[in-house]
Amino acid sequence: MPKHKKKQYLFPRRLMEAIWFLSDADTCLEFVAALRWPDAEPVCPHCQEKGAYFLKSRRIWKCKACKKQFSVKLGTIFEDSPIGLDKWLWAIWLIANAENGVSSHELARSIGVTQKTGWLMLHRIRLAMQAESFEKLEGEVEVYETFIGGKAGYMRKDKK
Repeated sequence: MPKHKKKQYLFPRRLMEAIWFLSDADTCLEFVAALRWPDAEPVCPHCQEKGAYFLKSRRIWKCKACKKQFSVKLGTIFEDSPIGLDKWLWAIWLIANAENGVSSHELARSIGVTQKTGWLMLHRIRLAMQAESFEKLEGEVEVYETFIGGKAGYMRKDKK
């Protein structure tokens, strides 16, 4: 995967799509690289220069300017984690598609990690979902079991 081609990746919406899409580590790497560098050229996080080449054996990039190596995880919630991108993306998919939320025990069982690791992943993903760096929802948005507002009779006087 020298330079990822500018592709339009759609995150899987159904379980079967997720199984197919997230089962390959190379596909997960290409997907995250396409999200990080939409113009299809990796930018070195150390010197901010374009022009890095991919080291296929280690699945990392090496900057031509400063000669430092970096991965697609650097500077993200995945940083400093030995967990593969395939498990991270599975966790994100599970959390995003759960109607009633996911516990760390359930997450750990689902992706095959310890409960402590599941807890860490869950908190990092929740933190990323709270951050303002995530883009706002656009287009058609589907919401389940949401209650907005209420009867005026049950509201406090200052809220009526």
